[in-house]
Amino acid sequence: MRQRLVPLMPLMLVTLLTACAVQPEQVEGPMVPEGFKFDLTAYTSQSDVTDQAATDEPTEQQLREFADDPRYQLPALADSVLERGFKLVGTPYRYGGSSTRTGFDCSGFVGFVFRKEAGLELPRSTREMIELDAPKVSRSELEPGDVVFFNNRGRGRVSHAGIYIGDDQFIHSSSSRSGGVRVDSLDDTYWRASFMQAKRVLAMTSDSTSAPAHH
Repeated sequence: MRQRLVPLMPLMLVTLLTACAVQPEQVEGPMVPEGFKFDLTAYTSQSDVTDQAATDEPTEQQLREFADDPRYQLPALADSVLERGFKLVGTPYRYGGSSTRTGFDCSGFVGFVFRKEAGLELPRSTREMIELDAPKVSRSELEPGDVVFFNNRGRGRVSHAGIYIGDDQFIHSSSSRSGGVRVDSLDDTYWRASFMQAKRVLAMTSDSTSAPAHH
């Protein structure tokens, strides 16, 4: 049964009510889908492998372009974000929770992972998180590390968030009934119907000071 925090202060009540306002109602299942294997090398395109094999050392021009491109850190950061997330699989769901000690709700989990691995202080609630000044990404263009947002089957505002890991899978703190932090598929009936949008939050690492801090 979901544990609720006692509303000692009005401000605390407001904060908790805006974090994962609607808990997803999904069928119980394994925390990691059967047959799923986390393999970061799967996200390296064949063209990247071919280009790398074509030359032993990058040219000076390539090095300059690489250094000038703020996105060059994204693959490494995405790896770290996903690895941290997978280490937390099985952590209990806790409404209003944002640490391994208390457990996590959905926005608490996303915020914890990005704070630890990318140095980003994200808003505490999904309603604020979806308003971040980060590139919006369509489902067909999702990349590992993107934050995915959901609503209640198309009704109302955003109510849930998770982190895309590739192969139409995402990791999130789902609910107490379904085991807390787990991996699910965007192709599942519930998540396909409630998918709202995604944002490339890691793009904010080039100017992380612009990310709003909420505690």
